[in-house]
Amino acid sequence: MTYGMGMDLGGSSVKAVAATTEGKALARHNEAFDSDRPMHFAETVRALVQRIEKEQGRSAVRIGLSAPGLAAKDGRSIAFMPGRLSGLVGLDWSDYLGTSYQVPVLNDAHAALLGEVWQGAARGCQNVIMITLGTGVGGAAMVDGRLLRGHTGKAGHLGHSTVNVDGAPDVCNMPGSLEVAIGNCTIRERTQGRFSTTHDLIAAHLGGDADASRVWLRSVRELACGIASFTNVLDPEIAVIGGGIARAGKALFEPLEGFVREMEWRTGTDSVRIVPAQLGEYAGAFGAAWNATAPEGQDGVAAADGRN
Repeated sequence: MTYGMGMDLGGSSVKAVAATTEGKALARHNEAFDSDRPMHFAETVRALVQRIEKEQGRSAVRIGLSAPGLAAKDGRSIAFMPGRLSGLVGLDWSDYLGTSYQVPVLNDAHAALLGEVWQGAARGCQNVIMITLGTGVGGAAMVDGRLLRGHTGKAGHLGHSTVNVDGAPDVCNMPGSLEVAIGNCTIRERTQGRFSTTHDLIAAHLGGDADASRVWLRSVRELACGIASFTNVLDPEIAVIGGGIARAGKALFEPLEGFVREMEWRTGTDSVRIVPAQLGEYAGAFGAAWNATAPEGQDGVAAADGRN
């Protein structure tokens, strides 16, 4: 049985999947690496490739990789990722892994969206936005079946959209962005030091703490404002919400649904569907595998990658 492989490089671990072209998962691995050890992340990727190919008894037909940062226009490396994973920027993964073909490289949020479209919550959809809620707020968008990458590769960074012009700037210098509004990175500031994690804030909200409810529901309302705005720009049929904060379940999705319906410009009977991501921490790895093995031009990424 032929299979492709997807590697999703995170801040401290590599998630890997081996999957058939139909999407059947043959193997999943999550391997930690030492981010302070030079190039240990790359060594971990190479070791996982060798391990999976040994387990499967044959080489993968293609390998794809996703990583934080902006992918180069030729799809061979990460072109911009300041301050983290020294050695990642400019690393040509085809050369490093010694493949006879180009290993296509994607931004991790872009890859997560592709994974959810292929085998997750947005399966079969053509117009999709994905927002990941964690320490920061990531995002990606697909329009008419094509992943948006943009002029420099930063298209779809929905978390850096302003929802409060008077808010503090985020890491991209955007005032009052979604990342500032709901990312775990600002939880202490938003709660005047009462809570150190969003999960603690949500627990207090569910326990009847009025101040916690005020902060949490404002954050959710700002997220809804962002989603409603994105529907006017991108017109998605579905909004996939992932990341650790999405595990809050009804505490997030019920008020979010209500706020979006209150704000959304509805041009007919259809409203954007708001759903939790299904693939969890392996979404990026599935997306990287799809990007490597999908027919050229199918998702708008392969042609840009110029693989041969």
